[in-house]
Amino acid sequence: MSNRRRAWNARSPGIENSVNRLRLSIVIITYNRERVLIDTIRSLLPQARACDGFDDIIIVDQTATHEPDTEQSLCRWNENGAIRWIRLPRPNLTGAMNRGLLEASSDLVLFLDDDIIPGETLLSSHLAAHASRRGVAAVVGQVLQPGERPEPLEYQPEGGRLQRYMGFPFRSTIACYVENAMAGNLSVNREKALAAGGFDENFTPPVASRFESEFAKRLVARGESIWFEPAASIQHLACSSGGTRSKGSHLNSGSPRYGVGDYYFAMLHGSNRETLLYCLRRFFREVRTRYHLAHPWYIPVKLWGEARAIAQALSLSRREQKLLPGHDD
Repeated sequence: MSNRRRAWNARSPGIENSVNRLRLSIVIITYNRERVLIDTIRSLLPQARACDGFDDIIIVDQTATHEPDTEQSLCRWNENGAIRWIRLPRPNLTGAMNRGLLEASSDLVLFLDDDIIPGETLLSSHLAAHASRRGVAAVVGQVLQPGERPEPLEYQPEGGRLQRYMGFPFRSTIACYVENAMAGNLSVNREKALAAGGFDENFTPPVASRFESEFAKRLVARGESIWFEPAASIQHLACSSGGTRSKGSHLNSGSPRYGVGDYYFAMLHGSNRETLLYCLRRFFREVRTRYHLAHPWYIPVKLWGEARAIAQALSLSRREQKLLPGHDD
């Protein structure tokens, strides 16, 4: 950690530098976000200052040009050590995730979306979950989507390796081991994540559907475990602009970008039968929506996009996964 960042942390008397404690870095991947990004960072800063174990906030920014107010706020925070601002020349979600993983030097790396309201104990609960279960490779926190409330939902995994935990309700209040993840509230043991190769950069930017599920399944296949911790909660704002929504709606697009990651994930982790059923379900599910009932002329457009996505996923699945070098497979 730099001297400047130590000085910023020193303003918080609760922060210690004991080597016996787990340390935590926050990584936020952002793309074409403005006010909501600033609000997200501002809501995290007081909790970060008060968190015993916090090291730094790393913003991995894929935005070409920000609005003046956003640029000014990010520059000011970067200069005074409140954040570390890294700018990338082009959007690539999994590449940006890997950059954040490599840039962090803490024991734990907490990936957060750039449009959230953090729960009061978000950081301390991630740290506590890793400390109490020292063998886990990752902890997934509770994610409340717009309109959702926490609920005590029991979950019984069904199906083979591919389908297990794919329907897990991340709004649940019941802690348990899982085999899936949501990258918007995911803390990883940095050493274990690097050993697994980080995130697969074969996922097509900028959407990269299912990349976090692929990462979770790969960890579990290596014998690692993932804990779901509802006390580490966020509200996801799901802003209508920016992020992956910068490329428009998947409902009326013939682009393969929205489906290729999902098909690619299934081809990597399912048996032949599981993969076939998974892909068929997705292919027809994508046009069985209220939108397509009201706009049936988009059905052939969407199916063309799905067919292209399958072809691209097949091509990707025949290559080696694009993981960070030096992993120990």
